[in-house]
Amino acid sequence: MKFHLITLFEEACDAYLSASIVGRARKEKKISVVYQTPRDFVDNKWGKVDERPYGGGPGMVMTALPVVRAVEKSLKKSHSAKATRDKRPVVVWFSPSAKQFDNKEADKLAKYDDVVLVCGRYEGIDERAKKMLKTLATVKEYAVGSAVYTGGEVPAMAMVDAITRRLPGVLGKDASVEERRVASSAVYTRPETILFKDKKYNVPKVLQTGHHANIDKWRKEK
Repeated sequence: MKFHLITLFEEACDAYLSASIVGRARKEKKISVVYQTPRDFVDNKWGKVDERPYGGGPGMVMTALPVVRAVEKSLKKSHSAKATRDKRPVVVWFSPSAKQFDNKEADKLAKYDDVVLVCGRYEGIDERAKKMLKTLATVKEYAVGSAVYTGGEVPAMAMVDAITRRLPGVLGKDASVEERRVASSAVYTRPETILFKDKKYNVPKVLQTGHHANIDKWRKEK
C-alpha cells in the first residue's frame, strides 16, 4: 500500500512515520510513504504557494493549481493510476466540518492500493482545487477529531497510522487490533501492587483470575 502526502512540511511528517510500528511497516515494505510539495509546481521565482483570500479576512489561502499538480504527479506514480474506476486511487481532503474519520472508514481506505492525503495550511486551500481533483480520482473528505489544526499533517499522520495497523502482518496478529476484540481503555501490568506515597494501588482481582468470560465482561463494562 502506498501513501502519498501532499505537504509543505515533509520533515514534520517523516519523523513520526519513520518510528515504531509505522516505521517498521515501511522497512518491511508493507507500506510506502512518498511526498510531493506544492512548492515544486508554482510558476513564480519565490516558491510562493499562498495568496490573500477573496472577500477579505485574516491569513492566506493556498493556491489551487500547485496542489492539483502535486496530486497529479502522485497519481502518475501510483500503482493503480490506470485501474478501473472503482479501483482508482483515492484522494483525501481534510475539513473540520466533514465526516469524522473512524475505524470503519480506516477499514474502507485500507482496501485501496494508493491513498493521496492533501495537507492544507494557513486558512486552507482554494476550494476549486477539490473540484479539479474530482476529475482525476475518487475524493473523500474527512475530519480527524473535532479540533482545528494548524495544518493537515497531523490528521494525515493519524490516518496513515490507523490504516497501517489494520493491514495484514503489520501488528503480527489480527488480535492486536484492539477494536476487533474485547478491549478496555484501562490496562494493567506488573507489579501487582504499587506503593506510592503510602498508598497501595492494586491490579483488579478479576484480571488475576484467568477466568476469560469474567475478564471479557469486566472489559466490556470498562
